[in-house]
Amino acid sequence: MATDPERIRFGASASHDLVDTHGKTIIADAVVAKIAGIATREVSGVHDVGGGTARAVGALRDRIPGARVNHGQGIAVEVGEKQAAIDIGIVAEYGVALHELAAGIRRNVIAAVETMTGLEVTEVNITVFDVVLLDEEPGADTETRPRVQ
Repeated sequence: MATDPERIRFGASASHDLVDTHGKTIIADAVVAKIAGIATREVSGVHDVGGGTARAVGALRDRIPGARVNHGQGIAVEVGEKQAAIDIGIVAEYGVALHELAAGIRRNVIAAVETMTGLEVTEVNITVFDVVLLDEEPGADTETRPRVQ
């Protein structure tokens, strides 16, 4: 049996064939959302992913023993046969240049999704919901912090 070297390299840009003579590969929206969520969290300066509601649900889930992290939290995707569009909501760390953070997230998400799925990512829209000081974590004791007068 002869093998095509391009087919052996997983995620090779030369082999975006999700539909060929042997069948069709369907990538579920949840899979693309999970890949995008993991790739987003890898970028330095991202404090959390998701808006207020998604983060609140995630915080509740984190308190349940044995619960798993929802890597797709805060990510919305539309997946077609050959393309994907991704919307990401984040909370950034204070002091990070938001435009550079967004560019870094886009690069990382596009590279991860295109490499792992073979889909072409047409757009990555990013919404910054909040900026957080690291000492303003939820649950931080505000009574013990020195007051500025």
